[in-house]
Amino acid sequence: MSNSLNQFAPEPERYEFFASPTHHFELARRDFFKLLGAGIAVFAVAKNSMAMQETAPSKAFHGEELPNDITAWLHVGDDGSVTAFTGKAEIGQNIRTELAQVVADELHVPFASVRMVMADTALVPFDAGTFGSRTTPTMTPQLRRVAAAARDLLVGIAAKEWNVAPEKLVAADAKVTDPASGRSLPYLNLAQGKALAQSLPAEIPVTPADQWTIAGKAVPKVDGRAFVTGRHQYTPDMHLPGMLYGKVLRPPSFGATLASFDDSAAKKMPSVVIVRDADFVAAAAPTEHQAQNALDAIRVQWKEAPPQVSNRDLFSKIKQNAPAKSDDRYRKQHGSVEEALAAVPHRLDATYTVAFIAHAPLEPRAALADWSNDKLTVWTGTQRPFAVRDELAATFRVPESAVRVIVPDTGSAYGGKHTGDAALEAARLARAAGHPVKVVWTREEEFTWAYFRPAGVIEIKSGAAADGTLTAWEFHNYHSGMSGIETPYVVASQSTEFHPMPPILRSGSYRGLAATANHFARETHMDCLARAVAMDPLEFRLKNLADQRSRNVLEAAAKSFAWPPKKTREGQGFGLAAGYEKGSYVATCAEVAVDRASGAVRVVRLVEAFECGAIVNPDGLRNQVVGAMIQGLGGALFEAVEFENGRISNPRFSRYRVPRFLDVPEIEAVLLDRKDIPSAGAGETPIMAVAPAIGNAIFDATGTRLRSLPLVPAGLKA
Repeated sequence: MSNSLNQFAPEPERYEFFASPTHHFELARRDFFKLLGAGIAVFAVAKNSMAMQETAPSKAFHGEELPNDITAWLHVGDDGSVTAFTGKAEIGQNIRTELAQVVADELHVPFASVRMVMADTALVPFDAGTFGSRTTPTMTPQLRRVAAAARDLLVGIAAKEWNVAPEKLVAADAKVTDPASGRSLPYLNLAQGKALAQSLPAEIPVTPADQWTIAGKAVPKVDGRAFVTGRHQYTPDMHLPGMLYGKVLRPPSFGATLASFDDSAAKKMPSVVIVRDADFVAAAAPTEHQAQNALDAIRVQWKEAPPQVSNRDLFSKIKQNAPAKSDDRYRKQHGSVEEALAAVPHRLDATYTVAFIAHAPLEPRAALADWSNDKLTVWTGTQRPFAVRDELAATFRVPESAVRVIVPDTGSAYGGKHTGDAALEAARLARAAGHPVKVVWTREEEFTWAYFRPAGVIEIKSGAAADGTLTAWEFHNYHSGMSGIETPYVVASQSTEFHPMPPILRSGSYRGLAATANHFARETHMDCLARAVAMDPLEFRLKNLADQRSRNVLEAAAKSFAWPPKKTREGQGFGLAAGYEKGSYVATCAEVAVDRASGAVRVVRLVEAFECGAIVNPDGLRNQVVGAMIQGLGGALFEAVEFENGRISNPRFSRYRVPRFLDVPEIEAVLLDRKDIPSAGAGETPIMAVAPAIGNAIFDATGTRLRSLPLVPAGLKA
């Protein structure tokens, strides 16, 4: 793994990451074998843990101390089963399947024999979390090394038993064979009755992508039928004996505090537990209805905060409150932009804005908490189980070893489930009630009390020569973040700067982070510049691109889209956009139809080329790309959080518009498989070029340039 992958520092817009330092729980080797039974396990030495599990170098992100013990990654059981362990969480991105493919491929066993244990803090190695498109580039090579070490260990056992050199033996189909004698031993026989462990070698060769036999193929999703038939148990579906349902009393607005409180009527209700801790007020009862009735019976008065900003004056407030100049770590510059701008024949300055949007996961925040013998177990859908464990331990002043967080495969997150809100609420109620308690947020709670993708203002000053060569580029992002802020285009004089400020609404990670905002501004601006120098938008981009991978996706998308297409009807328009982020590359072409009389805008067709190195599972990747394109329609066209004076005005799907089946256009995903390049992640980059491609297509259809996201929340105004 490259240094860039090993040394991860969280982006500044991941506001939810910055918490108090904590320590992590380890499962001792003795207890590990007691849990799993005899067999062969491969362990990672503690000194490598930072690289393997993305412990960030900054204590502001995670104060995890490097462990002094070893941590188990893989187990070959004496029944022939293979169990691999990872702290990553399955949240719909299909990594349970992908990682099992990798293990099966490298260990040379059938895919069906591999079981992944994921995101259970009592069983898996520490992991910073499932975010940043980092599972594929960090965990697939790690598990390959682990599987290779296990395979070599099994070969070594057979070689010793047969008294032959290990290099003369072949491992395949879950057995080791001696070609010279024809002898073979299944892995289960080699593992039987043994409890051997081996430290993971610092260097071990793994199978190159062009020799993969299981990875690289379209293996069906693990437990796919359980998901589509409803048999899978998400956290909201779970139930424990004696379980109560929890409901939390929410303030009427952000920043409101309790002024008076009377729970006497609620406490008289049978089988109801009322908890008040500072401004936390909640009820637990045998049914949700009873818990809600108990809350309704509590008499409270709130002291609300002074008047707060609304979405109508959001962008002016951002500019007023943001510092004019930021820290050096948020600025990059080479050449003199000022001098370059003074000399250009074509100069273009513009401002772009991006609204707050919600994650809107189908599964809202939920948690089931159970205290037993002063130990806490919590089932919850989170992307960061160890961070939630640490948060619970700190909150309840118990050792981290007394807290276990288990993440059932979760119904989406999009960066929105990095915190333990519901887990804390359920655990607090469970401790008071002496029973397991489940808390499931309502849709309105999810839309109101979760964090949002940060809004932002982006200002660009640019210049181009008469032949279309970019000569000057100045880019300022206020509030939304730094991801994707640097231009992929060759510009002699350029500067970029992020201007951080305290969030106006609770803000945090969202699919792609600020790269969606920065790509929108940059690729819209590039389209404007192409028009200014009278060049085709594709030709203009290619003229200013040196990176061959960027050129490849642009050319692939344009070829499939048949760029430049010919207009055949009124209101038809075409646009394109491109970019890269987190080791993967994307280009999107869009066709729109605009009815000028009604203002209706319809996306007719999207073609996207995507390249993320060697493809591990083509079907899984295609689903990621297509899903991101559909989700990107919402942020591009109509998604926006409306708020005023500390209240969210559209906290339900009937008022917060997300893409519907009728909005989905004809979609084509063109996947470029680069077996000569290490695999990168695909969870975020495919969304980034959708909005600017659509915006550029709307301009092509109408001559109206839209510089704010969402583009047409109420249709295209005349």
